[in-house]
Amino acid sequence: MLAIRLIAEPDRLDVLVLPVRAADPAELVPTAVAPPDGTVEEAAALVPAARLTGRAGEIHTQLRPGRTPGRMLLLGVGDGGEAAWRTAGAALARSATDETHITIALPIGVTPAEVRGFTEGLLLAPYRFRLTEADTAPALDSVDLLLPDPTSFEATVAAARTTATMTHLARDLTNTPSSVKTPQWFADQVTSAAADLPDLRLRVRGPAELAAEGFGGILAVGGGSASAPRLLELDWHPADARTHVVLVGKGITFDTGGISIKPVPAMKLMRKDMAGAAAVVAATLGAAELRLPVRVTTLAPLAENMVSGAAFRPGDVITHYGGTTSETTNSDAEGRLVLADALAYAVRQLKPDLLVDLATLTGANAVALGKRTAALYSENDRLAADVLAAAEAAGESAWRMPLHTDYVEYLGSEIADLYSAPTQGAGSVLAALYLREFTGDLRDRWLHLDMSAPSWADGDHAEVSRGATGWGVRSLLRWLAGID
Repeated sequence: MLAIRLIAEPDRLDVLVLPVRAADPAELVPTAVAPPDGTVEEAAALVPAARLTGRAGEIHTQLRPGRTPGRMLLLGVGDGGEAAWRTAGAALARSATDETHITIALPIGVTPAEVRGFTEGLLLAPYRFRLTEADTAPALDSVDLLLPDPTSFEATVAAARTTATMTHLARDLTNTPSSVKTPQWFADQVTSAAADLPDLRLRVRGPAELAAEGFGGILAVGGGSASAPRLLELDWHPADARTHVVLVGKGITFDTGGISIKPVPAMKLMRKDMAGAAAVVAATLGAAELRLPVRVTTLAPLAENMVSGAAFRPGDVITHYGGTTSETTNSDAEGRLVLADALAYAVRQLKPDLLVDLATLTGANAVALGKRTAALYSENDRLAADVLAAAEAAGESAWRMPLHTDYVEYLGSEIADLYSAPTQGAGSVLAALYLREFTGDLRDRWLHLDMSAPSWADGDHAEVSRGATGWGVRSLLRWLAGID
């Protein structure tokens, strides 16, 4: 990952970056550390001459042969807020791939939030997942940030680096092909990642334990695969924690749709169907790395939904953890079955203060909100507002959706407690209502994020790279950091 130094005096000025703010007209931003003589005047003259707008991510390169710096980049930072600086950092990281080192002069009065956004953009945008050495790596390997008091921003940059590192981990886990990514492989990756962090406890239940304890949903969904299911339980429990949060993430390591098999175009990217599990695990590891004073227990029900003689059938009745039964008429609605087990277990055994689940649950998420926005459901206004605010600050998008009470009747089954996949009503809303049935007395402290759409990007956009996005890691870490 890119090396970032915080310095007060530049000692290497091959490439200097100066910020330009969006205004009418655009204007060069005064910097906290003065650049070399004549640079400011030259840059100020270039802004109108190059017709710069200052929009976030706009870049103009000026060659200066025989002078120091040899190249000067004018970088648009929009309105100067955290989001604009994140976009600017991402654009700079992508455009400077032919450079090995750059120096950025930050503005007078730059805030920790702006430095964090800029650092996250620098670190997140260059991400690429490759299983071959043939790809050409970016040349850029180090960046200097010019600040009058570098030590005062060290914690900010460290937090940004942890956030980026954990987002990369979630992206790696999600991008990994399912020929490798079995439930046990996923558990092994988390075991390795957690090994060096103190105050973390990890338990992985295998098929025998799942059967003995009654996790019928996880066993049913994983029953058709040669790779047996698992339930991962990761607990960050600092001594000073006053609040206990349980995070639950859907972990379907590949989804064929089961007997209700998907068409090929819908199946080819189903290695991403464990992006919720990747996000909650990475956020928990991040909380431990940052030593956040909140207890976080993560549950990742892991299964591969395959077609075989052992696969569960449409019309089967499944008994979940705790005894609730589901009639499952569509084996491609499998994610809610494994989540139901984990939610019920959290309520009965862990008894947290707050319960949050993330899942690539429905294609209806993208129909309703497009490719970049998660659907958020909760009956708790404060919890919903806090998570939405954290997502906005982190640069991720979510939108609160309704839990329509008149859809509840569609969940009624003639032969079981619940009908898991009704065809009436709105798909994402119904999936959320089904999950709500397993939240017990935590119903008013539960929040669900259907993040199927934003978990994957078809192309690069700002700090998001093509492929798995790691959606949710940044939002969760911001939210967890703000919990009392």
